[in-house]
Amino acid sequence: MSDLLHSFAVAFQLTISGDPGLWEIVALSLKVTLSAVAVATLIGLPVGACLALCRFPGRNALIVLFNAAMGLPPVVVGLFIYLLLSRSGPLGEFGILFTPQAMVVAQSVLVFPIVAALSRQVIEDLWAEYSEQLRSLGSGPVKSVGTLLWDGRFSLVTVVLAGFGRAAAEVGAIIIVGGNIDGFTRTMTTAIALETSKGDLSLALGLGIVLLAIVVLVNTAAWMARRAGERFAGA
Repeated sequence: MSDLLHSFAVAFQLTISGDPGLWEIVALSLKVTLSAVAVATLIGLPVGACLALCRFPGRNALIVLFNAAMGLPPVVVGLFIYLLLSRSGPLGEFGILFTPQAMVVAQSVLVFPIVAALSRQVIEDLWAEYSEQLRSLGSGPVKSVGTLLWDGRFSLVTVVLAGFGRAAAEVGAIIIVGGNIDGFTRTMTTAIALETSKGDLSLALGLGIVLLAIVVLVNTAAWMARRAGERFAGA
């Protein structure tokens, strides 16, 4: 028990004192995660809107596929990206394996189906609610995309946060494609796994505290923004 309390005390000390090694890992984690979420959102929202509003052969199969892909095993995604980016793979000429860029690619692949599938549901529900009104104004499904995205912006923030949570907690895929290289591709989650296996609980706990704090702060900010938007809409 005393060892555990000591580890917590050292972890808080590392966090408060601004340990360079800890905050370097935190900075890289945020850079990779936010980049992946941005890429997945920029691609996933239009795809989700298209699935919600367009009717074409194979649409239902695509919806089922995206829903199933929300639970993609990270290690399988990591293996697939590794094969693509390896020297003998089709994208090996870019030489980005074991770099932060490869980690962004892996996390984007994991987050993209979440954003696409959940945004499709949000936009489809909005279209069902407002379709008659929009059609009466001469706006069909395609022309209504911008209006529906804006009207559902607060729900879509929650969708993006779901993607952020998936990316922030990811370990398996980014270890495979990033290599967990100290000072280069080591993130909070991979460092926690490594330090725990080495028995260095202080650093692992410190990183865990920071990771939890980031997730709580991001979700609190989103909740406050949503409440403010609802009050503004009701005013």
